Amino acid sequence: MIYTAIDNFYVTDEQLKASPSRKDGIDETTEISLRIYGCDLIQEGGILLKLPQAVMATGQVLFHRFYCKKSLAKFDVKIVAASCVWLASKLEENPKKARQVIIVFHRMECRRENFPLDHLDMYSKKFSELKVELSRTERHILKEMGFVCHVEHPHKFISNYLATLETPPELRQEAWNLANDSLRTTLCVRFRSEVVACGVVYAAARRFQVPLPENPPWWKAFDADKSSIDEVCRVLAHLYSLPKAQYLSVCKDGKPFTFSSRSVNPQAQSATKDVLPVPAVGEAVDTKRIPGSANNDSKDGMVTTPHEKATDSRKSDTESHSQPIVGDSREEKSKAGERERERESDREKERGS
Repeated sequence: MIYTAIDNFYVTDEQLKASPSRKDGIDETTEISLRIYGCDLIQEGGILLKLPQAVMATGQVLFHRFYCKKSLAKFDVKIVAASCVWLASKLEENPKKARQVIIVFHRMECRRENFPLDHLDMYSKKFSELKVELSRTERHILKEMGFVCHVEHPHKFISNYLATLETPPELRQEAWNLANDSLRTTLCVRFRSEVVACGVVYAAARRFQVPLPENPPWWKAFDADKSSIDEVCRVLAHLYSLPKAQYLSVCKDGKPFTFSSRSVNPQAQSATKDVLPVPAVGEAVDTKRIPGSANNDSKDGMVTTPHEKATDSRKSDTESHSQPIVGDSREEKSKAGERERERESDREKERGS
């Protein structure tokens, strides 16, 4: 029997420390925060799209795998998160249209970053650009994965492990929640799903103070070791100690990616346009910039007097009266033709009688 491991995307701690983002000058704290932020977007976007949890879990694993190959400075977390949701929905046989994904992520961005809740027109240039960028990023993800996107989640092992250990039923939901939270970390690219499942079971048992068999050690029955289980618990504890992740623009071009067409309050922009600079003492006032000034009615710098204005208005009235009205002349011709036809018909009737 030949065994082929499809789920073989794992990296070492040394490879994580030398990730492409670190090579581009992004520190460890920023990388962890942006990874968590992207996973939050995937989770929230999947909920709004009414997708099953398996889709969000697959999307978050693809997200972490992609940033093990590419840098955060070259691919923004927002568009990568949206592409991961779009790709994962197809992989888990719950496909969503690109239009639905873009609209949901646009709405989330407006609410998260206090952007104006403007309507994203599907026929606008911005929407076309977002759709092209979504498809392009999906192709980048598939290329970096080598088109091998199989993902094995720890969730399917949790129920079997807990049933084997004969634990109380309340432990199952706690372990399931810990497994969902573990997807926000790099545990999915460091350890196999069986090890992560053992780690969340151990953490849930410690939280509910449920003893697990240690003679012989229970983890050996599930092909895990104590050091890996302790590392899983340590990473989860560190995750819960962090503040809420916020978006940071680390792109090299200096232009943060946005789903919204406006990133500044339009009222503030209109206010700055209406406010005119106050001239200094002794400085001449430029009347051309003041609305309603005399220079707005002038031609070639000459001020128009009221008498000239009245003369111009009379000239325009006479010119308008002198011009023939094409519509009226056509109507008169049509009426005359109708009268002529009526006369001809009357003459024919008289001849026939």
